[in-house]
Amino acid sequence: MFEGKAEEAINFYVSLFPGAHIHAVEKYLAGQPGPAGTVKLARFTIAGQTVLATDSPIHHAFTFTPALSLFVECTSDNEINRFYETLLAGGAALMPLGAYGFSTKFAWINDRFGVSWQLNLP
Repeated sequence: MFEGKAEEAINFYVSLFPGAHIHAVEKYLAGQPGPAGTVKLARFTIAGQTVLATDSPIHHAFTFTPALSLFVECTSDNEINRFYETLLAGGAALMPLGAYGFSTKFAWINDRFGVSWQLNLP
């Protein structure tokens, strides 16, 4: 649940992950609860997982938290490095990219939208 940045985030994610695509985006119209043109409901697939997103028409005192993160299994060193650098830009590393014993290479980050990601290279 975003507050006005759902479409920007969706386009960013779909541009980053190979094979990602948008299934549908329904936007608020004039006179509906949300600002016209913001995302009422979107469905897209990234890294083989279908995700829903919306722009909340109501301001709320919470945002995304690392309590829920998107977990992506990477297939190469180049891929995990690219995902890490791109998702980290404007965000924050919770666990910087490195070897943690349970994985060859792993990172846990919050992107610039506040969405939490775990990237893993087995």
